[in-house]
Amino acid sequence: MNKKESGSSCNLQGCLLCKLCLPDWIPAVGIHRKNFLLKKGQRAFNEGEPVTGIYFVYSGTMKIHKKWGREKELIIRFAGKGDIVGHLGLGKEARYPVSATAVEETMVCYLGMDFFESTLRVNTNLTYTLMRFLADELQESHRGMRNLAHMSVRARVAQSLVSLKDQFGTKSDGAIAVTVSRQDIASFAGTTYETLFKMLNELTVEGCIRLDGKNITILDESKLRTIIQKDSQ
Repeated sequence: MNKKESGSSCNLQGCLLCKLCLPDWIPAVGIHRKNFLLKKGQRAFNEGEPVTGIYFVYSGTMKIHKKWGREKELIIRFAGKGDIVGHLGLGKEARYPVSATAVEETMVCYLGMDFFESTLRVNTNLTYTLMRFLADELQESHRGMRNLAHMSVRARVAQSLVSLKDQFGTKSDGAIAVTVSRQDIASFAGTTYETLFKMLNELTVEGCIRLDGKNITILDESKLRTIIQKDSQ
């Protein structure tokens, strides 16, 4: 799906890139960046496509996912305001190893790879932070693979709910402050929609969570964390 440039643009202040760039470099970012408004379900890039550039989320939420079997997908992480997307394509392959899809209307700031590499050479704080971010993401990826292999589905569902709450926080009514489809939660937990439905109902009966349409409220986080820790030992 072709991306269309947004009529509005980011304020050159909110994302990781602008926060860590030298002040004198910001005007160059303003000249080279492009802003795209992605509709729900629209992809910024597809797994296996040649790398063209890097994306920073200005508003909205994206899912970063990989093919998992013939017809399934595994969600690696969710990206929210200020997060970087597409950096996993910085290696020698120069192809995106994952796909990035908007789970709600999302505005992204895009930088072509040539300018982004120049930015890294000039802005050492950004380069250092990106290096740390890549190391953290690699550890999280290894942890995710271990969880798929060793944790029960129940624990993985609990982990997914706690992770969403930790990343996005809660709304005034206590519900997790991001609306993610049940199918996406299932893909995040590495399970099927049917199994997720069963696990959510069980956790609701046990008083751990409350379901209200697409909203999920964690009522007993300590119990969810106990479920996770039992499988992590």
